[in-house]
Amino acid sequence: MKLLDGVALTEDLPQKGLHRGQVGTIVELLTPQVFEVQFSDLDGKTYATAAVQEKLLIRLLHEPAPARH
Repeated sequence: MKLLDGVALTEDLPQKGLHRGQVGTIVELLTPQVFEVQFSDLDGKTYATAAVQEKLLIRLLHEPAPARH
């Protein structure tokens, strides 16, 4: 995962008021396995920002995935 990747939560983050499946954008690398993720509504208004461990994110693909060998 890298900056500006679209991601979704794989688990609830109740302390942040976020739920599994919510979509955000990686806006900063905090440590090698923790990202600052910005969550925005369909109008682009940010409603949450959270430090999220990589293991709790799935990268969203908007094009065909590369072939695996």
